[in-house]
Amino acid sequence: MLCRLTVDNYALIDHLEVEFDNKLNIVTGQTGAGKSILLGALSLLLGARNEGAVIKDTSRNCVVEALFDIADLNLEELFEQEDLDYEPQITIRRVITPAGKSRAFVGDMPVQLTTLKSLGEYLIDIHSQHRNLILGREQFRLEVLDTISHATELREQYRAAYTRLNSAKANLKQAQQALNEASREEEWLRYQVEELRAAALKEDEESQIEAQIATLANAESITEAYGAMHLALTDEQTGILTQLSQRTKALKTIAPHYADAQQAAERLNSVIIELQDLDATAQSVIESVESDPEQLEKLNNRMQTILSLRRKHRAESVAELIKIYNDYAAKLSIIDLADQNIANLEVEVQQAEKQATDIAQKIYEAHKAATAEFESSVDAILHKVGMAEACFKIGYTEVPLNATGIEQIEFLFSANSGIVPRAVDKIASGGELSRVMLALKAIISRTTALPTIIFDEIDTGVSGSVANAVGEVIAELSATMQVIDITHLPQVASKGDRHYLVYKSESTTYMRELSEQERVTEIAKMLSGDQITNAAIEQAKILLGLQ
Repeated sequence: MLCRLTVDNYALIDHLEVEFDNKLNIVTGQTGAGKSILLGALSLLLGARNEGAVIKDTSRNCVVEALFDIADLNLEELFEQEDLDYEPQITIRRVITPAGKSRAFVGDMPVQLTTLKSLGEYLIDIHSQHRNLILGREQFRLEVLDTISHATELREQYRAAYTRLNSAKANLKQAQQALNEASREEEWLRYQVEELRAAALKEDEESQIEAQIATLANAESITEAYGAMHLALTDEQTGILTQLSQRTKALKTIAPHYADAQQAAERLNSVIIELQDLDATAQSVIESVESDPEQLEKLNNRMQTILSLRRKHRAESVAELIKIYNDYAAKLSIIDLADQNIANLEVEVQQAEKQATDIAQKIYEAHKAATAEFESSVDAILHKVGMAEACFKIGYTEVPLNATGIEQIEFLFSANSGIVPRAVDKIASGGELSRVMLALKAIISRTTALPTIIFDEIDTGVSGSVANAVGEVIAELSATMQVIDITHLPQVASKGDRHYLVYKSESTTYMRELSEQERVTEIAKMLSGDQITNAAIEQAKILLGLQ
């Protein structure tokens, strides 16, 4: 509930601080005193945008702040979703600077306006005459029936099921589109895959082939070079190895007479071993490298195949060609598996549709089961508030499965007997719409915890005993929730647990709680005008139950 409202520097308000009762709070005042300004200030706390100039004194900030008791509203999960610290009592504050910049806070935490809107839906329901137009909205009618038929949990299940259905349909559509696109290039894809598969590409073969081609193309010069080296090393007369072997023997011969000769012989022997190894390599090359025109042609053809594929597919390397092959093969696999995949997705859609339809059917049945009692309850309240011949009905039309279910709902109304009820938003007058809305709110409040409700002259267009009956309904509503009622009717004002007067002085709006005697005077003024008569005083006391 709304415990306290503080407004600083907003429109015609310099400073205002009001504490509210947890039941029925009455707000009265002359036309133009600023009652609508209070609603504007509250709207800022509920996430409304700052439309135009709201600052009274442009040298300081405009601040609107409210303290709410939310202990019984089960909002812990919402606070967790919004990443807010939950407390049984919270303060919401909105600050608007002279430059028009806006900041919002829940507790001490800055928040976005979207957070205020989300939270505000659970805190305050501002109901003015123009709000009666929501009777013509399908979503509102569904919410009313969900509430009175205890189908709100089913509604959440349906939303989840319908979301799954839409997701399954989207997946199926995407798969079908992908198949259509892929099928258009299937023949081309199959040719490319077969060509690349036949090439049997290996990631490192290009460099190996290049090396083999270079060797075969220069086989004669290679063997000639290695043959000359072999001859230089091993010739019996002039070969390097022959001469070095002879020198080694000579050094070993003088080693007993000269100590360093042995070391020199050993070193020379190491050189001989290295040269022998080099000669072995030369012999191996001479034996293995030979001119092979047929193999050279084969390798050149293989390289030409690779280069041709690279040019065709604009690939920088064989590795990139292999990747392209894998991509093409994957697309073909999608095509080959698409029929089964689409069949599976079609089954998913059918299952999701059946689940959503089953839940929608349960909601429809719950609505139908609660209809008779609901219609009777609305009629009873309408009769009580002066519409003795009024008739309220709910019309159902079965429709294809959609976001709201399988039913289209209409609230039907007739103010007079013998007249066939028709859509309430099409035929009811403003006063009649207000009383229908009051009846709906009163009934809903019996089955669920509603936030604080603010009635902004919902009783416009009624008077006398009907006004008294409207006041009684509003008073009954306040037995289970906090109600703030802005009214011009003394019969309604007399039902309040607290009474606040909004008035203007020197272009500034004020608001204060009235004492018991001040209430008598205010209600008498509402009865007779500025010239308060003794009869009006007596009637005010009667309305207030003071005599």
